[in-house]
Amino acid sequence: MVEGETNPLSCPNCRESMQALEMEHRDGGRLRIDLCFRCYAIWFDRWESVQLAPGAVIELFKEIHSHRGEVRQPLSAQLRCPRCMKSLLVTRDVSKTGPFSYYRCPLDHGRLTPFFEFLREKQFVRTLNPAELIRVRAQVKQLMCSGCGAPIDLQTESKCSFCAAPISVLDADAVENGMRIWVAAQRKNDPQTVAEAMQARDSRSFQTTTKSQDLSPIGSLLSHMKPGNDLLEVSIGLLGDIFKSFGRRDS
Repeated sequence: MVEGETNPLSCPNCRESMQALEMEHRDGGRLRIDLCFRCYAIWFDRWESVQLAPGAVIELFKEIHSHRGEVRQPLSAQLRCPRCMKSLLVTRDVSKTGPFSYYRCPLDHGRLTPFFEFLREKQFVRTLNPAELIRVRAQVKQLMCSGCGAPIDLQTESKCSFCAAPISVLDADAVENGMRIWVAAQRKNDPQTVAEAMQARDSRSFQTTTKSQDLSPIGSLLSHMKPGNDLLEVSIGLLGDIFKSFGRRDS
């Protein structure tokens, strides 16, 4: 965030005003995050993504879910920084659970991260294993890419030919585990415990999920698929079910 900034940023994709949200900084204080729900994307100034407190990550999940019904604008091949208007550069990185990508300003003003890539970066998304991909191909001929919105022909492709994003789904176990840890630590008013627990939980949940050959989670996703959907839209819808289920067990 630029200090003292009050005017909304223009989305690098659709050029409409983004929605600014004040979020908790991991070291205390607040930082500003800009979201475009029309384009399913978040603008982070410089290192804001890694500066988010665990609670802020959960709050962003809820914001994404609350706007899930909005019509999605596919990402353009030409994205421009809202500060300097330079073309954004596709950048690929790797988290503990796999690769993710975003679009960064060459002058280091910030980066645009699609919602699905944000979930992947925070290690709440996993790539389909081979058995799951076979199941999806048997029932769905074409998907929309969760990263950029481009069509994926499942008969010939296992990832997006435009942005190279693999076909992935929300890792419900990781989301639930992260929420449980965050709520428990919040009750103890111990932010350091939150941060350490959120970092430690990823490999355990991811390994449990990827080793399992139970395809029922994929069956649940497919049962919610409608023409024009992608797995991002369906996963965001099911994210609300996770919140509700967790809330009932936690009460």
